[in-house]
This record gives sequence, structure tokens and C-alpha cells, in this order.
Amino acid sequence: MFAELPDPTLYAVPFFVLAILVEVVVAGRQRKAGRDVLGYDDRRDTAASLTMGILSTVAVLPVNALVFAVAGLLFPFRLFDAGTGALGWALALVGWDLAYYWNHRFEHEIRVLWACHVNHHSSRKYNFSTALRQPWTPYAAVFFFPPLALLGVSPWLILMSGGINLIYQFWIHTEVITRLPRWFEFVFNTASHHRVHHGSNGRYLDKNYGGILIVWDRLFGTFEEERERVVYGLTKNIDTYNPLRIAFHEYAAIARDVVKSRSLREVVGYVFGPPGWKPAAPSER
Repeated sequence: MFAELPDPTLYAVPFFVLAILVEVVVAGRQRKAGRDVLGYDDRRDTAASLTMGILSTVAVLPVNALVFAVAGLLFPFRLFDAGTGALGWALALVGWDLAYYWNHRFEHEIRVLWACHVNHHSSRKYNFSTALRQPWTPYAAVFFFPPLALLGVSPWLILMSGGINLIYQFWIHTEVITRLPRWFEFVFNTASHHRVHHGSNGRYLDKNYGGILIVWDRLFGTFEEERERVVYGLTKNIDTYNPLRIAFHEYAAIARDVVKSRSLREVVGYVFGPPGWKPAAPSER
């Protein structure tokens, strides 16, 4: 039963808290030593991120329940049973990570999905607290992750893999870690790779979608190396610390655009087009 499943992210909370405290100290020392590190100089931003993270643990419960339920419906039709040994865990972890890549990519390419994910990019800081600025409405997960059950991954393993994937991504939200060994940077997502993903610089937009593995980006043409100073935040920042506005501002923007639409085509474009989509000017039509 879903209610009886342990949530790995809840067990990781003490680690999250300790890591943030350590990062505060390390970032402060690095700044004093002359490193260009933003650190925690905006307490309101940190408080907003922590609030988003705390409330997300409740908000995502219906999503996880749906993923578990749909996976349970698909599991009887599995091609084979991967079991709960090494094969089952490997298939679950790698399968989730590949599905995460495409889920994450579509969240950047389809505006209604971007409305869910945009809050994670809304901070102009980049530290461990930013990792906790999690979406409250990630319902696209219901389409991307349950199909793993058809490959023989049990529903509980699917959810456990999602928790492990999320925990891994916590440590890559920092500036205090520079580069890791080249072999590790080639295969795995790292702080350097994920800083690129959070950049509003033109060359960094819509790059490095991977969760645990960065090889998906290398395979599918969305990899970008960190070359210049990352400017964090959105291309059009929202300038608010209100968790409700952070979570739902893009949904509100979509609603405003739909109301002013002049045709069904415009409605579809504003909702399902890429972020920033606008109808062609009369002269262009």
C-alpha cells in the first residue's frame, strides 16, 4: 500500500539541514578568500526556498499516490519481472533517470509544464536551499514514470528510485564545489553541470536536464559545459519571496494570456507552446 511506503527524502532531511549549515560556513570562508560565491546573503530567498521545500512534501503526496496507482495497474502487463535484486534496482534507477530526463526536458519545452517547474529556477541564488525549492504540481510524472512497471519494475521500486534520484540532486546545488575528476564529470551530473542548467545566460538556457546521469544530455544533444559565470534566475525574474506567487505565478500568466486569446490556436499556443510563445503579428501571418 502507498501509505506504508517509506519516503527516502524524509530520512535525508537531517543530512539536508547539516549540509546547509556546513555550506553557510564554507561559502563564507570562500568569499573572504576572494572566490566569487553568492552564498546565503539573502535570508528572505533562503526562507522562501525552505518554505517551498517543506510544503512540497505535502503537495506531492497526491502525485506520488497517482504514480504508484497507475504503476500498479500496469504491472500485471509487464514484459517480464525484474525482481527486487540487482537487476530490479538497476533497471529502476537507470529507467527513472532516463524518464526524468524527458520529463524534465518537456517541463522546459511546454509552457503548462514549465508553470509547474519554473519555481525551481526562480531563485537568483544557488545553494543547497535552492535544491529544496521544489514544484508543488508535478503531475506530468504520472505519464513518464509508471510505464517502468511494464519493464517489470515493481511500483514500490519506482517510487523509491524517484526518492533516491531527488536526494542525489541535492548536493549538485552549490557553488562551493568546483569541478570533480573528468571521468566523473563525463558520466554523472555534477554541481558544475547543474549550475549551467540554472543559468539564465543565453548559452545555458535549456541545457543539462539530467538527474543522476549527464550521459543523457550528451546523447540527446542538450549538454553544455560551464564556461562563463552563471547568472541564476529567470530571463524575466519575478521579484517575490511569497511562496504562493513563486509556486503559481506562471499558471496565472497562462490564464491571463488565454483570456486575451483571439482564437483556439492562440489558446493552444499559450498553454502547450514553449515558454514565451506569442502569436505571429498580423504582418507575419
